Amino acid sequence: MGGMALTNQDISSGPGTLLSLGHGYSAQALARLLLPQGWRIIGTTRSAAKAEALRVSGIEPLIWPGTPLAPALAEATHLLTSIAPGEDGDPVLATHRAEIAAAAPHLQWAGYLSTTGVYGDHAGGWVDEDCVLAPATRRGKARVLAEAEWQSLAAASGLPLHIFRLAGIYGPGRGPFAKVRDGTARRIIKPGQVFSRIHVDDIAQVLAASIARPAPGTAYNVCDDEPAPPEDVIAHAATLLGLPLPPALRYDEAEMTAMARSFYAESKRVRNDRIKQGLGVRLLYPGYREGLAALLAAGG
Repeated sequence: MGGMALTNQDISSGPGTLLSLGHGYSAQALARLLLPQGWRIIGTTRSAAKAEALRVSGIEPLIWPGTPLAPALAEATHLLTSIAPGEDGDPVLATHRAEIAAAAPHLQWAGYLSTTGVYGDHAGGWVDEDCVLAPATRRGKARVLAEAEWQSLAAASGLPLHIFRLAGIYGPGRGPFAKVRDGTARRIIKPGQVFSRIHVDDIAQVLAASIARPAPGTAYNVCDDEPAPPEDVIAHAATLLGLPLPPALRYDEAEMTAMARSFYAESKRVRNDRIKQGLGVRLLYPGYREGLAALLAAGG
């Protein structure tokens, strides 16, 4: 993997104990950076089968819901939550707000993984972290509510909260190559549509950089330098594979899941200046071309 090499000096407090709530794709990429530095990572998962897979990778698994979080919170120095909210708010805070508030004084850093969907539709215009949050989708509205809940907890308890608004995530196992190869990829054409993206290894290095340089109360957009129409990404993947361009379909004629269609409800270009200026991050994959090339070189 092409992750950023951290030294012990990069993490100002030295290796700690990270409690990772909802230890999924992005959190696993962060773990691959932290584990070699001597970090202890406790990760929650919903199933025993996934718990065993976490254990094999060096993570101490915790089945949640179903297991109390208070003991792990008491041992944690850092907290990361990746669990998606429901329409009624954040499921972690619904049941563990008091325990997290009690742990806040000894936590050195806390991170909440949100989405750039909180900004809503800007008709292809640019947004930054200071823009008004005006989501158009139910998922985006749920994220705004969850962000506010975590910010409220931080204000009341002193939790050193950082919010990371992630663009469309891709990386190993989450690239376009499989669909291009098997002939199921389509270039969905919606004039003016652009998305921002981020490689999972760049998410990991942003989180690691924030852990090294805490700035509680800060929100960060986590995206690359090159917002682009989705059909351009599919076309480039086909070119890299030496295969014909997948067929083009108009957006209003394409069969799509409700979730896929919701992504097309919003078009914006997301600025990432804060992760560069505030955290000193240099993106491993500043655009989709570099990211796709690296994925293909690693086996697609």
